[in-house]
Amino acid sequence: MLDTPNQQKTQLSELGEFALIDRLTSSIKLTNKSSLKGAGDDAAIIDHGDHETLISKDLLVEGVHFDLAYVPLKHLGYKSVVVNISDIYAMNGIPTQILVGLAVSSRFPVEALDEIYEGMLLACKTYGIDLIGGDTTSSKSGLMLSITAIGHVKKGKAVKRSGARPTDLLVVSGDLGSAYMGLQILEREKAAFKSNPNLQPELQGHEYVLERQLKPEARKDVADLLKKLKVTPSSMIDISDGLSSEIMHICKSSDLGCTIYEDKIPMDPQMIRLAEEFGINPITAVLNGGEDYELLFTVSIDDYDKIKHNPSLTTIGHITQSREIQLITNGGQAVELEAQGWISFK
Repeated sequence: MLDTPNQQKTQLSELGEFALIDRLTSSIKLTNKSSLKGAGDDAAIIDHGDHETLISKDLLVEGVHFDLAYVPLKHLGYKSVVVNISDIYAMNGIPTQILVGLAVSSRFPVEALDEIYEGMLLACKTYGIDLIGGDTTSSKSGLMLSITAIGHVKKGKAVKRSGARPTDLLVVSGDLGSAYMGLQILEREKAAFKSNPNLQPELQGHEYVLERQLKPEARKDVADLLKKLKVTPSSMIDISDGLSSEIMHICKSSDLGCTIYEDKIPMDPQMIRLAEEFGINPITAVLNGGEDYELLFTVSIDDYDKIKHNPSLTTIGHITQSREIQLITNGGQAVELEAQGWISFK
């Protein structure tokens, strides 16, 4: 174990990802006038006069965030870009550039890296962004991808996690839980292959959930949709770690609580059927699964009539003055929400 000046040793698993981030960033003080927002949101905000620059970074590590037993390299490259620019869209911004950090071991041939970059460049073309540089180095522990996403937003128009207000409505785009069930299919087929390499994978009929896991898309359309509807979100976040974690981020940042309703949460029928097949409560996949990369945001209750009939948006609850964060189940029971999505260091 590494020595530290403080002889008291705390295991990373005791804190978890969110508490660790809070601990490491609690003493950070921004000293440059241009640094408007640092750690604690989907992206940092830098003041550049007539506009603001948004910067976000994510790290994808083999064996932790992805398994090359079933993740095609081209899909990995594509997804690595999408999950980063999703943070820019979650700040009401437009992504424009990415920087790529790549650490790779000698077991990968050059052609494998070509496939990864092919996927990244396809994502760049799809979303109209430029790959402007980065760094490549060797690794003794597998493949690691680090993407820095850069974007911009009009001055004062960035939407943070901290803007929710009492009585605001909680709204999500798309449907939730499908990416998690896609992962369950892939893990099941991996286990079956290990038991019998002659078995053919049973993937037919599961195309939707598999695509949601292997090739997610960032919701670049939501900002334009809200503008068209004349709705201004008060807070926003992307759903990467599960709905419960993201709701708690908004509530914690806004110093408020919320109530959401199980029967209001949008779920795809294929996801529900698969969850039942795996013996998983569908709401568990939604709350704790993650990797949907949909947007969760709050809007004024006065805007309800503007969004209630839109097929891309669903109101799932409301913000409360109380700090209680609860789910009303289909049976009418109030259950306190906990952040049980992606847990690092376990």
